[in-house]
Amino acid sequence: MRWNHIAMEISESLRRLLEQGEDWERKNTTVPGVFLVKLPRTRNRPASLAIELNPIGENGLPLKRKGVMIMSGQELLAFRRLFENPKVSAVMDSIDDLFPERRGSGRTANDVVEI
Repeated sequence: MRWNHIAMEISESLRRLLEQGEDWERKNTTVPGVFLVKLPRTRNRPASLAIELNPIGENGLPLKRKGVMIMSGQELLAFRRLFENPKVSAVMDSIDDLFPERRGSGRTANDVVEI
């Protein structure tokens, strides 16, 4: 019974943000590193909401300027599978070993590396 009440409160908060929030407004949640973002209406879809995941560092601030935007349960599952893939962890461990001074800074590569 309590869970149903909590779900209704969450739904009401989300509805209020969607109706009254400013475009691109970013709201903190009670879960550190999880934010809600109001996405503006486009030609193809109405205004909507997304979750932004951006872990909080030791200083209490988000680790990145922009986090990962997730707009559906399907996207969440896809990211979850990627994050849980042991090959991704193995490659990241190797990169950290090669560049320990830059842990967390983003770089892009021109080539595709098979992992």
